[in-house]
Amino acid sequence: MIWMVGVLLLFIFQTATILIGEYKRPAKTVAWLFVLFILPIIGFLMYYFLAKEYTQRKTVRRKGRRRSSEARHQWLGRGSHNQERIEEQHYQLFEDSRLCGLLHNIPGSAISPNNRVEVLTNADVTYEAMLEAIEKAEKHIHFEFYTIRHDAIGTRFQEALIRKALQGVKVRVIYDGIGSYSLSSAYIDRFKQAGIEVYPFLRPLIAFFDKRMNYRNHRKIIVIDGLVGFVGGINIGDEYLGGDPKLGFWRDTHLMLNGDSVYYLQTTFMTDWLFVSGERLADDSMYPEHHESETSLVQVISSGPDAYWDAIQEMFFAGIVAAKKRVYMTTPYFIPDASITMALKTAVLSGVDVRIILPYKADSRIVQYASRSYLLELMQAGVQFYLYRKGFMHAKVMIIDHMMATVGTANVDMRSFFSNFELNAVMFNQDVIDRLEDDFWMDLKDSDELKLAEFEQRSRLEKGKEVIARLLSPLF
Repeated sequence: MIWMVGVLLLFIFQTATILIGEYKRPAKTVAWLFVLFILPIIGFLMYYFLAKEYTQRKTVRRKGRRRSSEARHQWLGRGSHNQERIEEQHYQLFEDSRLCGLLHNIPGSAISPNNRVEVLTNADVTYEAMLEAIEKAEKHIHFEFYTIRHDAIGTRFQEALIRKALQGVKVRVIYDGIGSYSLSSAYIDRFKQAGIEVYPFLRPLIAFFDKRMNYRNHRKIIVIDGLVGFVGGINIGDEYLGGDPKLGFWRDTHLMLNGDSVYYLQTTFMTDWLFVSGERLADDSMYPEHHESETSLVQVISSGPDAYWDAIQEMFFAGIVAAKKRVYMTTPYFIPDASITMALKTAVLSGVDVRIILPYKADSRIVQYASRSYLLELMQAGVQFYLYRKGFMHAKVMIIDHMMATVGTANVDMRSFFSNFELNAVMFNQDVIDRLEDDFWMDLKDSDELKLAEFEQRSRLEKGKEVIARLLSPLF
């Protein structure tokens, strides 16, 4: 009898710990309680090691961000002068005061006026543009990816970076300890032997015992000499070139940036570098003066569990709410939180054309089941979903009216919004938006619309799998 009371008290303690620790996010509370119910004790140990709020080194990271921002603003901080130019260039953005107010109040980010944006469709084009830019580097190369693989394309990038390092270019590399867990020590040693500084962002074992296993650096950044930058959905691996026999053709979108926006990519890399290496890079050479003549408006937004704001999630929400005619999305993982779900439903019920392309083929079955558990209520409201059949849809794009579009590393899921370190670029110029829209309509041709009547006919087994995946989805 006594042991039963002890077990009950232990279960109450574990439950109370989760309720108190996750009170801000009810969805995560339910998910962890479900895990605890299925796996007593083990579930609580998983919670203890995986779910801790990311509080370590916040002060260091914010201090690094302030220092690097000061250096950046020597070139960029022209305040009202830039603001006047932005208003002249894109009056439509300022017709929606709520969207304008949110975007202008995102900490550490601003809409910059002097940029050239090139949309890069798929990895073959993107990799060639990256390698060409690397070859032209004269002073430094900053290279940060969630996944780097020791395969054919990974070796090609390694050789390009080593060649530049031997020419005297300073090369710094960051890879995520979990996203690149299979990266061989031989690959990393070759970097170090060439004088390249390379660091992981949270090694798996360290992250586990430091209770930060759940937090991943999902960013993909290249900065060349502080003048050319790349950001988007593409990592370094043969699968992005169609090398995965299961997924086949890989559909993705990336950006090449020149101009003011590169300073923000640089700042993000430098902040991450301070975290992984302890070295502060904030000096004038990181932000050279550029002479970009094109005037595309770009806002680079970073987010992560170390920040007070969920900036990318709030940008998505504000954009959807501001839409008057259309919301077009492509995303490989669709696990929206309650606010994004409500924004989409409100938009479509208000007459906005909402279309979302998801992959037909999945790289994770449980994530696919979780995604489909969110579709029914949105389809019933009028949201149109399409399944991409040509291969694997990995592009992360959102288009709002003719007003704004965003491309970056964040999926439309709770992990990207609340747990990962992410980076998105928001564009406001019509030629860029038109190019992304053209790609969207081409992708629609390679997709089949998911019909509500057919979707409702799925089996009880499928629905059951979706229910379980839905309960766990805040943890994916």
